[in-house]
Amino acid sequence: MAATATGIHHRSYTSELALRATKAEYVRLGLMLLLVVVLPFVLDNYWLSIANVILIAIIGAVGLNILVGYTGQISLGQGGFLAVGAYSSAILADRYGLPVPLAIVIAVLLTAVVGTFFGLPGLRLKGLYLAIATLASQQIIEFVIRRWGWLTEGQGYIDVARLEVLGFRIDRASFEQQWYWILVIITIVAVVAARNLFRTGLGRSFMAVRDQDIAAEAIGVNITRAKLTAFAVSSAYVGLAGALTAHYTEIVSWERFTLDVSITYLAMIIVGGLGSISGAVYGAIFISLLPVLIRYAADAWGGAVPVLSAQLPAVQNAVFGLVIIAFLILEPRGLARLWQRAKDYVRYWPFRY
Repeated sequence: MAATATGIHHRSYTSELALRATKAEYVRLGLMLLLVVVLPFVLDNYWLSIANVILIAIIGAVGLNILVGYTGQISLGQGGFLAVGAYSSAILADRYGLPVPLAIVIAVLLTAVVGTFFGLPGLRLKGLYLAIATLASQQIIEFVIRRWGWLTEGQGYIDVARLEVLGFRIDRASFEQQWYWILVIITIVAVVAARNLFRTGLGRSFMAVRDQDIAAEAIGVNITRAKLTAFAVSSAYVGLAGALTAHYTEIVSWERFTLDVSITYLAMIIVGGLGSISGAVYGAIFISLLPVLIRYAADAWGGAVPVLSAQLPAVQNAVFGLVIIAFLILEPRGLARLWQRAKDYVRYWPFRY
């Protein structure tokens, strides 16, 4: 449990329920917002494209953490649910001419329905058995999108028209910058909504199911509703990430939604910290940047260590696996816990905490 800063005495429920209680927390929030505003003016298009991918990954990671970290229902079907959101939004917007915002909303709802359907085994299964059931959902969805010719009209992929909303059309010259602002706004809203979800009775029922479902049922929590709602909310977030991916990349293909993607998202919440919204954000940033940093290291040290350049994909996979193992052994609570410990050290210095 995170430490509480000394000298904070709440005199009302409103004060106690505030997301931030100290000046330092507001300062950090201000610095973070300043960084968000400054980034598009200091980064080139390459790094902005990485930032945009990270923003989409944050939405998906938060959704997965709602299910796995907060509700204790493991899922290996993230890639499949991303595909549902991406294909649904692309088809509705391009083939049926729906406005993009409406197409995205419908895709989110459809993904929530699909996620709830595949969450039905979670009413009876736990642990490894539930993981296998969700893995089956990944394989089923991947099989459908690869074999069902109607989805792509026999092309194998879908070309998505450039985003246009209410007469506003993404300009190719400032493509990354305009998408950055769109994704930043959506991501902030999604993260704040998820953060506040667990201040409600519904969110607390998720955590009760995670901690001990039998005890939760004994105190009146509807286990069936809590589990299925968790699958629905999680899948809705993932569907949103998939729909945004479709319109951002302007092409939808099954290669973007394989089992590797599901494992990558699972790694994000493990490295970031299970049961932590901020941890999902940290994990998405870290895992998304890791391959890029490894590639830069290979370019810089490839002459001295030829294996880095010659076997770059294998090196990236090896480092990816080692990072997950290291966090599971050394800090199972992830980057969120490391950041909390760093803040505690500064707060209580020079005393031990």
